[in-house]
Amino acid sequence: MSSQTLTSNRIALVGNPNCGKTALFNALTGSRQKVANYSGVTVERKEGAFVSPQGRKVRVLDLPGTYSLRARSPDEAVTRDVVLGKFKNESMPDAIVCVADATNLHLGLRLVLELKKIGKPIILALNMMDVARKRGYDIDLNILSKEIGATVIPTVAIKKNGINELVAAVEKEFTKFENSGTDSIPAQTASWQEPAAQEVRAYHKEVERILCAAHRKQGNASKWTHRLDSVLLHPVWGILSLLAILFVVFQAVFLLPAYPQELIEAGIENLQHGIGATMSDGVLKSLLLEGVIAGVGAVLVFVPQIITLFFFILLLEDTGYMSRAAFLMDKLMGGVGLHGKAFIPLLSSFACAIPGIMSARTIENRKDRLITILISPLMTCSARLPVYTLIIAAFVPSVTIWGFANSQGLVMFGLYAAGILFALAVAFVLKKFFLKGELHPLLMELPTYKLPSLRNVLYGLYERAKVFITRAGTIILAMMIIIWFLSTYPSAPENATLPAIDYSFAGMIGKFVEPILAPIGFNWQIAIALIPGMAAREVAVAALGTVYAISGNEDAVREGLSASIAHSWSLATALAFLTWYIFAPQCAPTLAVVKRETNSWFWPTVMFTYMLGLAYTGAFAVFHLTTFLMS
Repeated sequence: MSSQTLTSNRIALVGNPNCGKTALFNALTGSRQKVANYSGVTVERKEGAFVSPQGRKVRVLDLPGTYSLRARSPDEAVTRDVVLGKFKNESMPDAIVCVADATNLHLGLRLVLELKKIGKPIILALNMMDVARKRGYDIDLNILSKEIGATVIPTVAIKKNGINELVAAVEKEFTKFENSGTDSIPAQTASWQEPAAQEVRAYHKEVERILCAAHRKQGNASKWTHRLDSVLLHPVWGILSLLAILFVVFQAVFLLPAYPQELIEAGIENLQHGIGATMSDGVLKSLLLEGVIAGVGAVLVFVPQIITLFFFILLLEDTGYMSRAAFLMDKLMGGVGLHGKAFIPLLSSFACAIPGIMSARTIENRKDRLITILISPLMTCSARLPVYTLIIAAFVPSVTIWGFANSQGLVMFGLYAAGILFALAVAFVLKKFFLKGELHPLLMELPTYKLPSLRNVLYGLYERAKVFITRAGTIILAMMIIIWFLSTYPSAPENATLPAIDYSFAGMIGKFVEPILAPIGFNWQIAIALIPGMAAREVAVAALGTVYAISGNEDAVREGLSASIAHSWSLATALAFLTWYIFAPQCAPTLAVVKRETNSWFWPTVMFTYMLGLAYTGAFAVFHLTTFLMS
């Protein structure tokens, strides 16, 4: 293939939020995807590829959703800059596929008119055509194509309808320019300027003219959407419905994964017995049993719970409910100085604070965005889930309350609620005293409810499970080997009266730090776990698994880590430990992302300091209050 052809292999998917752009990207590229970050920013870069029937390999870039090239948020700025070729070492795409919701063409067509100013070939993918036709929407596609001067392809991305036609249209555009003898597809970026308000109004008039010329038939809004919204967006029933949904999610996180967890625990136990029976005593056996399996296995057992949590989050996103939840929370969040759009980043932070912080880019106002970033880690991320589950299983009996609620699930719900309430309190303080400014109203488009795509949900679960298991196989495994070494060497002297770990490097470090943590009820074993927990919160569970496998009494170790902790800790210590984990900033990658997102070390330092202060103060208060009440 000539160099000329090689330069014509890249397209960008551009479209409004909730238009099905990512579903189209998945349909085009399948498993041939890779995710990274754009150079110099933390905006996620999603790229894939497909091969046309003629054998051409085409790279596909999925850009963040935008309503206009008049970028008003970091996300939209990335889309604008990529389309215009303004990123360093990032060439312009050779063609643009603009994805539009067939039931809401006004905003999609306005974006097409803006994109045409760039001068690159444009293909309009009219997505969700099945929904549009079902509701009575119709338009003459041939006239529409002539009016906008671009090929129009009807698609149903989740069913892969229209994908072959879209691939053929892309191939045709590239072939046209190769046959013309030009070295590259021309562009007009040098003359592109951000449209002024007057031009935007002109775009809207032109869209109306085009729709009229193309004989657009206006359909009816979904009756189910109207009926559901009459309840789910009600000022009272809507809030109660949201709380009920969250309650069900947290109950499910404890109840549904029980059987898979038992299978994983049995598998880990059988693996330990098998290795223990076949290997002779020595350093390698100790490393495998007490370091790798005890440490990493203590984290892997929580994979079913993390998958359950992600399943519900993905399900709510795919149905269109998440936007409603943001709308419902706008008034409550506005009362503490948060923008309504902050709800989505905060909800994303329940999975992990990193994507939550990154998704705050959709908030236009810088101060509102900073407040959202600073409180996102207070949301209970999935990395805390192993810690919470471990302590709850050790100290809270599993009983049924009120005839339907599980006691352990209620405690988990309370921990999540505590994180949310303190996040709102911190936001109020920041907005009132440090990051003052006007409160901006929430303006957003609510998508139509739709049945979730099982394929998209399962793919999302696979991606998230893979990330968690990869962390267990890399970061956690490496940390466990280090902790095992520190807990094993130097070995105990011949006349030792204490467990061997007391004489090790880990024992020395733990006892050195213990006086600082003693006022909040933490022992030296906890001190050992907290230090590597800075790499990732769930490492603390793996570290405790290794430490207690080496130092715990044999009966407790045989029964599992929860039993070891129940034997060794008081209730006051356990509650203080949970309190610590509600607040503590024990995640170095999160701090690194805050630094990159704010382009300053000041804000991650502020975050680390205030969260550490809250963690120590809260744990101190809970430990001493519990001790007093139990005395």
